[in-house]
Amino acid sequence: MSSLHADIERVLFSEEVILQGINRVAKALVEHYDGRDFTVVSILKGSCIFSADLIRRIPVPLELAFVSASSYGDRTTAGELEISFFPTGEIEGRNLLLVDDILDTGQTMSRLKTEFLERGAAEVSTCVFLDKPSRRAVDLDADFKVLEVDDLFVVGYGLDFAGRYRNLPYVGVLRPEIYQAAGVQAS
Repeated sequence: MSSLHADIERVLFSEEVILQGINRVAKALVEHYDGRDFTVVSILKGSCIFSADLIRRIPVPLELAFVSASSYGDRTTAGELEISFFPTGEIEGRNLLLVDDILDTGQTMSRLKTEFLERGAAEVSTCVFLDKPSRRAVDLDADFKVLEVDDLFVVGYGLDFAGRYRNLPYVGVLRPEIYQAAGVQAS
């Protein structure tokens, strides 16, 4: 049985650093919504760990919904956006906080934000665990972000490669030989 940790070249963000960042963002969200109802819409699968830790630090009433959307057919290049399901319940007139694990090209987040606004959301704010601005393909900046990362192949804390590594409690750089063996380039 191989250890997931052995596949990591180096740890970028420790669990402690991650939780400090989440605490900071949670405080900013409480101030932003200041008494207004809102729904956290978590983009599956990557954001589930981040979303769970984030909402437990927001001591105000909120609703939680999920959307399954992806624009990464082969996990490395942006492709056609696939939306498996939308949140149940009313979107019209709601304040939504769209939460994702990483803002990379920005295509998925941008298209979902547009879709929710077209469906009548009053406000759609964006919140990401990691921001990778060097890869942005659309004009979109997250309203709230925990950490910024260079253009590295990162895994852990919800981020995966081929379905693995989401359960690491930190964010690490995946050893190049791991993804290169699968025929994947870093960018």
